[in-house]
Amino acid sequence: MPANRSLGMDHPHYEYSSLPQRTELSWPTGDPLALGALVLLEHYEWEPPSDAYSLRNPSGGLFKLPAPDYLQLTHREYGHRVGIFRLLDTLERHEVPATVAVDKLTAMHYPWLVEHLQSRSCELIGHGIAASRLITSKMTEEAEAELIEESLSYLERVSGQRPQGWFSPEGVESSRTPALLAAAGVRYVCDWPNDEQPYQMTTPAGGLFSLPLFLEVDDEFALWRRRANLSSWEKMVASAAHRMHTDGRSSARHLMLTLRPWLTGQPFRIGALDRALSSITKLQSVWTARGSEIIDAFVASTNSD
Repeated sequence: MPANRSLGMDHPHYEYSSLPQRTELSWPTGDPLALGALVLLEHYEWEPPSDAYSLRNPSGGLFKLPAPDYLQLTHREYGHRVGIFRLLDTLERHEVPATVAVDKLTAMHYPWLVEHLQSRSCELIGHGIAASRLITSKMTEEAEAELIEESLSYLERVSGQRPQGWFSPEGVESSRTPALLAAAGVRYVCDWPNDEQPYQMTTPAGGLFSLPLFLEVDDEFALWRRRANLSSWEKMVASAAHRMHTDGRSSARHLMLTLRPWLTGQPFRIGALDRALSSITKLQSVWTARGSEIIDAFVASTNSD
């Protein structure tokens, strides 16, 4: 069946919007740039269910080994045991609050870690069941809805708060995901890296917003997939922020950095992030915020027009 042709993308999830035609966006502080960090805590199973879908070549380890791939699995687990604390310490030093995507199996197997994140005022958002169980259009609608609810409900049970945000495992969705997220009460989703401002999704239930991540400086995309060296990555992060800060004087922008504790939390990589954040925060007129705070400010700004 041919796609329904419309302005922009050939799907119904959001309307096309060119930045120059939008009403000017402003943050509550008056700063031209909002800076945040999305930290991913993902559990990789040693033996996923037989019907689970996962990436053919997931990052971590050296190369794909026969199951159980202890090298990749324990490389990832480094983030839960060591890297997360180094990453949070660095963000706190620059007063950048962390929004943390936590999947159900991380919350289940590392309950102390969930308490620690809350004690450090991190915002927790839904992240599926595990990194080894991706959402796919091969699932039934009922199975996907159950996965989303299972993830959100478990985080709510262990943290005492229903997550407002969502980032799908590996950022992978089905064609039904936005509508199912809205129906589950999710306010914002981070799966669509197509803008420098939040925007409203078009779902039957309404009330869902996109908080785009900046894929080009995503640590896994830049350092692992594209093999950028640390100096290049540091410059990319700082340069992106400086340019968005300049452009944000006409209409405010946001930069959500995507960071993985097993990757950027390594002792030889953290310095690059530290220096990039130092360069950004020296701009002074930067609002550092959590994901839900950026969405609240976006809604307030657009509703005041």
